[in-house]
Amino acid sequence: MTDTTQRVVRIANAQGFWGDSRLGPLRMAQEGPVDYLTFDYLAELSLSIMQKQKMRDPRAGYARDFIQVLESILPTCQQQGIRIIANAAGVNPEACRDAILQAVQRLGLSGIRVGVVSGDDILGELDALIASGETFTNLDSGESIDSVRERITSANVYIGAQPIVAALEQGADIVVTGRVADPSIVLAPLIHEFGWSMTDYDKLAAGTIMGHLVECGPQCTGGNFTDWHRVPDMATIGFPIVEACADGSFVVTKHEGTGGLVDTQTVTSQLLYELGDPENYLSPDCVADFTSIQIEQEGENRVRLSGIRGRAPTPTCKVSMSYSDGYKVLATLCIAGPDVVAKAQALAEIVFERLAMLDSPIPEENRFLELFGTNVLYQGIVPAAEAPHEILMRIGARSQDRRALSLLSAEIAPLLTSGPPGVTGYAGGRARPSEVVGYWPALVSRENVKTYVTVEEV
Repeated sequence: MTDTTQRVVRIANAQGFWGDSRLGPLRMAQEGPVDYLTFDYLAELSLSIMQKQKMRDPRAGYARDFIQVLESILPTCQQQGIRIIANAAGVNPEACRDAILQAVQRLGLSGIRVGVVSGDDILGELDALIASGETFTNLDSGESIDSVRERITSANVYIGAQPIVAALEQGADIVVTGRVADPSIVLAPLIHEFGWSMTDYDKLAAGTIMGHLVECGPQCTGGNFTDWHRVPDMATIGFPIVEACADGSFVVTKHEGTGGLVDTQTVTSQLLYELGDPENYLSPDCVADFTSIQIEQEGENRVRLSGIRGRAPTPTCKVSMSYSDGYKVLATLCIAGPDVVAKAQALAEIVFERLAMLDSPIPEENRFLELFGTNVLYQGIVPAAEAPHEILMRIGARSQDRRALSLLSAEIAPLLTSGPPGVTGYAGGRARPSEVVGYWPALVSRENVKTYVTVEEV
């Protein structure tokens, strides 16, 4: 058996969200040594968007820009032996796989094995699961799923690292998944490389925390950091790398010569990101105890973490569902001169009164008015200016009636000639109503989650 005690596995995250900079993967593949590149594309809203895309086009429903990125880095990755793991498959793993295989052929490459993990998408199984006893009660409100069942547009389970490990063990150079938990795409290669047991919860917790740290890309290398003025050269900010050891200890770093900053404060800032109970960070693979982390500065742009403890995972997995929840419209105007706040309030009253005259009233609880320049982001925290000279006014509403919102939008432009003076900024044109996507978090029994792994070579 190979001695893994002295080995270091380098995992770099090159994509923090769907729409992140394409420079990330290009630079990560070229600027220094890495063993794995991970890509995190999915958020709750992403899956709903992808499901709608698939309904319109059966070949869609995955992160298509991943294919473009892949074409730009795959020759380098093959040459250097870098393996790729991405949750880019969205709600259409088969279409994503086919697009990858076509990209490999366009590049004239061969000998690349593509693994696909599926089983997270349970939209088509919802009724059968409900009939079997799954309740899918809303975790936030306690509401019954009956209230939204007919409007649900996506339903995806947060699955764990094990099926990714299976794909890697079958020799996959690229693994694409649907709604795998964000940290699991980093944990999986560590289980594979070091032979960690799925019941060694301290090590699984360490790998989970590694994944949590790098899942948002350069947020742990100085991005979105309170002391941003200390962060050098943010234009070339380095994407994060974890250098992992078999005992579960690891170093967070970045490639030499890149911008950004890795110190105990930037790392701690990301540790606290989206963190609920620090002693009970729940994932499909384990429960991680963030209070057990020992953190120290090891050197310039190198932070070591160790001593992490974990426990067995819960008997349920989280399900992320979305549902259609009506429509919304939002328009923006700039208002200048004296009495801008009073003018904005008057403009809003005028619009909603005119809607009532058009037999399309909007209830007050569904109206929206926000005045930037009056401390709307810090209301109750920082005193507002007594008399701002200019503000940005955002006015809108939500409704089940799309026609009413279209009428609201149509009444914005007339305000320039039939309301108070000082109104400008309408050059963007008329706002259009858009669908509102509701979020429905729930749980499903782990025993009812079935995953599937296929690996194909091209």
